[in-house]
Amino acid sequence: MAYPATPNNEMDIAIEALQSAKDQLVALSIPERIELLEDIIKETAEVADAWIEKALEAKGLPKDSPYAGEELLAGPMCIYRNARFLIRSLREIEKHGKPKLPRNPYLARNGQTIVPVYPIDTLDKLMLSGTRAEIWMQPDVKPEDVRKNMALAYDPDRRPGGMVALVLGAGNVASIGPLDVFYKLFAENQVCILKMNPVNEYLGPLIEQSFRRLIEKNFLRLAYGGAEVGAYLCTHPDIETIHITGSDQTHDMIVWGPPGPEREARKAANNPVNSKPITSELGNVSPVIVAPAKWSKKEIQFQARHLATMVVNNGSFNCNATKIIITHKQWPQREELLNELELAFQELPPRKAYYPGAHSRYQKFIDAHQDAKRFGEATEGVIPWTVIRDVDSEDPNEICFSTEAFCGVVAETALDAPDEATFLRKAADFCNERIWGTLNCCLLVHPSTEKDLKTLEALDEAIAELRYGTIAINHWPAIGYGLISSTWGAHHGHTLDDIQSGIGVVHNSLLLEGTQKCVIHGPFMPFPKPPWLATRKNMWTVAQRLTDFEYKPSYWRLIRLASAALRT
Repeated sequence: MAYPATPNNEMDIAIEALQSAKDQLVALSIPERIELLEDIIKETAEVADAWIEKALEAKGLPKDSPYAGEELLAGPMCIYRNARFLIRSLREIEKHGKPKLPRNPYLARNGQTIVPVYPIDTLDKLMLSGTRAEIWMQPDVKPEDVRKNMALAYDPDRRPGGMVALVLGAGNVASIGPLDVFYKLFAENQVCILKMNPVNEYLGPLIEQSFRRLIEKNFLRLAYGGAEVGAYLCTHPDIETIHITGSDQTHDMIVWGPPGPEREARKAANNPVNSKPITSELGNVSPVIVAPAKWSKKEIQFQARHLATMVVNNGSFNCNATKIIITHKQWPQREELLNELELAFQELPPRKAYYPGAHSRYQKFIDAHQDAKRFGEATEGVIPWTVIRDVDSEDPNEICFSTEAFCGVVAETALDAPDEATFLRKAADFCNERIWGTLNCCLLVHPSTEKDLKTLEALDEAIAELRYGTIAINHWPAIGYGLISSTWGAHHGHTLDDIQSGIGVVHNSLLLEGTQKCVIHGPFMPFPKPPWLATRKNMWTVAQRLTDFEYKPSYWRLIRLASAALRT
């Protein structure tokens, strides 16, 4: 059942209340901010069961589905973790003036400053053993600049004044809107009106309950409705900034107006129809680069299921869902990996295609590639997992490179290269020049690759050159969304007239300034297997225990999590 659109006069009243409170937010003490975040954690726990029940119903998932645990991980768990990490930073600001970094910044081989951001503490180190994350700063940022420019919103001499922000919520992942609100409030000192996406507006009343203290203080309001409500809010004179998670088409409609000659003329003249500051996260044709090496049968089977997970999670309605796999044409195990990937799709049940427009997007890919392999039948409510092999890497008009499918389609293309090192460099160039978007990419790198000095040098060069906001080695890049101490957003440097995956970052609980991208390293064969692995039979139990851990971390809860995670 659709929620009625919020009337214009009610939005006016809401924005007026936010305007009256924006300076109060700036003046709010750190203990008061911590109290608000602690209350959000408690209130979210009160509505978590209802939250999951509604999400599973909307996405057509029974609680005993192998996929059901996804909603815990992408909903309450992320909210708990973000609130906790902000509390940690706030307490350190109160004591030391700045958040505490896990390790000191240092220089990469290319001279860029690198800031370690994960693991934050011993519990984190134990939870994801062998995983580390680093933020690469923009080239002009020196190591000594990092600390002095952290947490500017809490620097009395440099903090920005209060503003009213519009957050246009995403419809696919439950925690995106709430986490965007966290960043606006606690990192940028901006009060918010969160406009719910019609796809998941059923979560709005639950967000209102879990964030009720923010609403009581006039730091937050929610609005409901479709494009007409969004348009009203975007052009409202008392909305001062905008943040959108969505598509580049929606962004360009807001900034430049409807498609056509007038839009192009405005772009050429740098004359937007909406000149308010706007930040955004706008999707990606997410690539996985498979570094060639000799893999064991067990390694191929795991990585095939790893790749399948990156596709099927949330029905593939994720901006970080794998859409193009890049392999080395001369790699002897290329076919074996792809065959195992198809076997993995055969094991995984089809899912409800709940996101609007999925079938028409899917049909465009099938029309372009009628030889695509489909696993399951396409019905009114279901799109089968679909693999498009051996896409021509030289085709300048290839839809798999230029268009985000946003449904259960994954393609593969092979690059011709004389050796592994050349392939890695060529793959990085291919991603930068041929694949649309800069949000995230993945590299699957066998340990033997890093033992060879020639390929290790090529790998380091590829990581430095890749223009993506999150680069994950041996992890699904979605982990960059969930770590929270990492940044989440496009690679730095886009402009309004060439937006690609967006401008700005969120999460970033250490409150760094001048970031360029985040690089995450993980083991090739993690032990235990990731909680979100789609072939896990006990994903629900593992997700429950991980969510309980993030709600109130302790060694006992970590042991309970580990005992479940070790059972696959």
